[in-house]
Amino acid sequence: MSVGYIGLGRMGGNMALRLLECGVDLVVTDVSKDQAGAVLEAGARWVDTAAEVAAEADVILTSLPGPPQVEQVAAGPGGLLEGMRPGSAWVDMSTSSPVLIRALAQRFAEKGVDVIDAPVSGGPQHCRAGELVIFVGAEDEQLARVEPVLQHLATEILHIGALGAGAVAKLVNNATALGTWSLLSEVFSLGVKAGVDHQTLHGMLSKGAYGRGLILSQMLPGVAFKHNFDPAGFALNLGRKDIALANALGRDLNVPLPVLNLVEQSAVEMVGRGHGDKDTAVVFSLQEERAGVVMHDGDAKEFTL
Repeated sequence: MSVGYIGLGRMGGNMALRLLECGVDLVVTDVSKDQAGAVLEAGARWVDTAAEVAAEADVILTSLPGPPQVEQVAAGPGGLLEGMRPGSAWVDMSTSSPVLIRALAQRFAEKGVDVIDAPVSGGPQHCRAGELVIFVGAEDEQLARVEPVLQHLATEILHIGALGAGAVAKLVNNATALGTWSLLSEVFSLGVKAGVDHQTLHGMLSKGAYGRGLILSQMLPGVAFKHNFDPAGFALNLGRKDIALANALGRDLNVPLPVLNLVEQSAVEMVGRGHGDKDTAVVFSLQEERAGVVMHDGDAKEFTL
């Protein structure tokens, strides 16, 4: 099986090197040939356009900065659509838009080409070591066809769902990370300004329920997904009191806490609706109502906001 790789930046370049180390026959291109130096030295073949990559390869992988670049490489002049052959497959490993990949797939299907979205979690060092986690959006048979290539790059290949589901998963993953950074920056700045140094705060958080991952591993699946809000492990009345105290301290010390203030308002709303004696995880159900989605299991307890 011949493989093409387009996009040889820090992530794509290291994935390409990993494939070459695994003995994969690789043809590559990038907007700048300067990016390809190490990959070409390792044995890859250079061509000038994405269309030329598509004409030579059975499976084409792309790792690009974002939706504009994905669309340009896929469907622009000299793009993949011009060169791909029936029966070949395009695997986009970029962090991109699920809406875009689904729209592009319709055009590729007219040429008999499979489209798979497979963004990754991990850094350049994980690319080179073949230790990525890959989030795949594809049909079973489509994934089966390209899996031998992806296995060189990953310790885990998670089949999230149909086309676009991989991109959705990656956005959820990255939004969680960035949102966590915003929250941590607020609470650490509050603690430091109140007189506790950052290393002490880190040690404390690492030992508590948050640092041990209990919210994600136990409370989310066991409480929020099951509506096990009563009896409360930690009642919302108490949680609302604590977040109010934290925000009050921030005001006293002139520490801006925009995220924590939003958290407090959700708690206030739920207490106002009569759920103060329920577990603090009940705020998860408030977002279910706001978004108009179901985020609980079929066997969850009956619960009405």
